[in-house]
Amino acid sequence: MKNAKPVTATLRYTVHGPVTYIDSVNRKAYALKCAWLEPGGAPYLASLRMNQAQNWDEFREACSYSHIPGENMIWADKKGNIGWQVVGIAPVRKNFSGMVPVPGDGRYEWAGYLPIKERPHLLNPEKGFFATANQNVTPASYQHWDAVNYTWADAYRGDRINEVLEKNSKVTMKDMEALQADYFSIPGRTLVPLLKSLTFEDTLVQQAKDRLSGWDFVLGPESVPAGIYNLWERQIMQEARQQFIPKELTGLVSLQLTKVISWLQKPDQRFGPNAEVGRDAFLKKTFETAVAELRKKLGNSPENWQYGQEKYKHVTLVNRLPGLANEQWKKRADVGPAPRGGNSHTPNSSGGFDNQSSGASFRLLVDVSDWDAARMINTPGQSGDPTSSYYKNLFDLWAKNGYFPAYYSEDKIKGVTKEILLLSPSGKKGKSK
Repeated sequence: MKNAKPVTATLRYTVHGPVTYIDSVNRKAYALKCAWLEPGGAPYLASLRMNQAQNWDEFREACSYSHIPGENMIWADKKGNIGWQVVGIAPVRKNFSGMVPVPGDGRYEWAGYLPIKERPHLLNPEKGFFATANQNVTPASYQHWDAVNYTWADAYRGDRINEVLEKNSKVTMKDMEALQADYFSIPGRTLVPLLKSLTFEDTLVQQAKDRLSGWDFVLGPESVPAGIYNLWERQIMQEARQQFIPKELTGLVSLQLTKVISWLQKPDQRFGPNAEVGRDAFLKKTFETAVAELRKKLGNSPENWQYGQEKYKHVTLVNRLPGLANEQWKKRADVGPAPRGGNSHTPNSSGGFDNQSSGASFRLLVDVSDWDAARMINTPGQSGDPTSSYYKNLFDLWAKNGYFPAYYSEDKIKGVTKEILLLSPSGKKGKSK
């Protein structure tokens, strides 16, 4: 630490990786083995090989060096070929899941790593496209399940992408911009009809329900129905966790919205002896609680319940040095707030909290027949220096789901260049202009 005295630390390692916790009472130590930190992995250098690939086979060969945590890589070329290859270094576990700690006495060892080329892949799918949004896209016919994960994100984002692309066989760059910015909620389209037969004694709660009757299921930042629905969805998940997860498993297991919605669509004994009555009571309780939260958060007038606002769905980028940055520096480094839409289940994912904490900070659209037609966005800017005019100049454009040209040819790049920074390893000062 700067300006502090040296400190001697004891770091413990085992053949199964560094020790992360010692339970002195039960005389047990817990170590964590991480495949992508194996010596010689240099995972992201595989990108250099991918950038030089001239065809699908060369691309897959380049992918075989991508020893990162599991990711989806996609291919497209001028000839119209498209492909998908899962990458990542994956240990083969023959007799255990990897979901819980196991004894390190030799009974539970990795049986090597699955070659990346044997991970799921596809070239030129019959439907003409392939959509991946962190959902499970592993084919049922796949053989190497002892090297595959057990959990994926809810499929709603991928389902929405598939839904849009299936209706349009000739998408344009504008179509893809709209798809990346898509705030349509498939869960909303599924859940809202379940309110149809329910009535509420509280006038404001009934008004909130009526607001959803003509909703287009888009979680737009200016939308009042989106504001009502999103808090209801949160309450549904909160109540489901309380009702359906045993107390002794709290914090150890989670529920996915997909599962909860399936229970609500086809209620069973988990809702009580009269399943439909119990289900309806669950829906009424969660909706009433959601409206009460909206009143508390945004006041008694539904007109003030629009989704994208500073008190509700927004994005504020806060510096991560609490206590180390003065007010002047925080004013420079912090960015926002700006209204946002969407949630964890829309193609344009913005996370499940009021302040967006996840989602795409970088988006890129490329037409491989015209590289100069590429468009991109990054936030908050191209510079990491808060004193630079390029530090947060892209924030508002990004927050509104906009793009700027990402030119490829040298002449076009030079034509829009405003500043060049040269970094010299010789110790001499770089030049900027």
